[in-house]
Amino acid sequence: MLTDQLRDFIDRVSDRGHVSEDDVRMLEGEILRDGITSRLEAESLLALDRIVTAAEGWGTALARLIADFVVWKRAPQGAVSNDDALWLATLLEVGGPSPNAMAIAYAILDEAGHVDVALLDFIMRGRQQARLSQIAA
Repeated sequence: MLTDQLRDFIDRVSDRGHVSEDDVRMLEGEILRDGITSRLEAESLLALDRIVTAAEGWGTALARLIADFVVWKRAPQGAVSNDDALWLATLLEVGGPSPNAMAIAYAILDEAGHVDVALLDFIMRGRQQARLSQIAA
């Protein structure tokens, strides 16, 4: 379930089409000061990321929020289970491995003591796609 504050934030930002630095500060400092608490919140923020432009701090904040949720607020703490890795890799794959999606995956890899292979596969596919894009350019 989304809090009213988070729902209002997502509605306001999606209507505007842009996440500002002030929005990022409000999200981290007020709306999600205790972090993401559910998959629905994570899914909603990832969906928002796909439809808006954003200030520079958005990608870093999003990666930090998602990594903290997946690594430290889900069981087992400090590791990413197969279920969570499949769920997250599927979400991050929507629309292809964007820079923010890759930053999220790397942030999780940096934080977790163990990461299931599903998330590692996503990272490898993203790196391969980036190489192919560079070759084609």
